[in-house]
Amino acid sequence: MSLLPRGDMSAYSESFPHEDIFMQQARNNGAEIGSVNVSPAVGGFIKFLCQLAQVKSVVEIGTGSGVSGLWIFQGLPKDGVLTSIDTERENSASARKIFEESGISSQRFRLITGNVIDVVGKLADTNYDLLVVRPAQDLFDIVQESYRLLGVRGILVIDQVLSGGKVADPTQRDFDSISRRDTIRALKEDPRWNSTLLPVGEGVLVASKM
Repeated sequence: MSLLPRGDMSAYSESFPHEDIFMQQARNNGAEIGSVNVSPAVGGFIKFLCQLAQVKSVVEIGTGSGVSGLWIFQGLPKDGVLTSIDTERENSASARKIFEESGISSQRFRLITGNVIDVVGKLADTNYDLLVVRPAQDLFDIVQESYRLLGVRGILVIDQVLSGGKVADPTQRDFDSISRRDTIRALKEDPRWNSTLLPVGEGVLVASKM
C-alpha cells in the first residue's frame, strides 16, 4: 500500500479557513509594505488554540500588518488582550489601522515597536497564556524568556519554524535556518516543555509549559 500523499494537502488546508474582509485587507496591506504574515491555515490554528485553551492574554512577536492579530482576536473572549511587538513602525501602524477599522477597541491591544529582546525583558512574569513568535532573529533567547512570561500551562507557538522546508534540509546553513533548527532542538530536549512539530504553513512548533 502506497504511503505517498495524494493531492495537494497544503493548498487544501490553506483554503479551509475563511478570512474576512479585514483579514484580506490586512494581507493586501502587508504585501504592499513587505510584511511577513501568518498563513490562513496557521491563523485558523491559532484561533482554534486560543478558544481551546481559553486564552485571555497573548504576546505576539512579529506583528506583520495585523493578519495574525485579527485571527487571535477571533479566538479571544471580549476581555482578551493582545500585546504585539515588531521592529518596524510601518508594520505596527498598519496593524493599528486595520484593528481600528475592524472595530477592535484600542484598550484590547498594545502595539510596541522596538528592540524585541529589550521589550520582552520588560514584560511581567507569568502574565500571559499564549506567546506567538514569528521572526528567526533572537529566536533562541525569546524562547528562553517565554518560559518566564507564560503562566501555568501557558502555550508557546513558533510560526514559520521550518522556513517552508529549509530547516529540514541540513545543507541549508543560512542564519534563519540555523536559528530555527537550534531552537527546535533545544525545545525538544528541554524537560520543562512538552512540544510537537506540525507541517502547517511554513511549519509550526507548539509547546506547553510543564
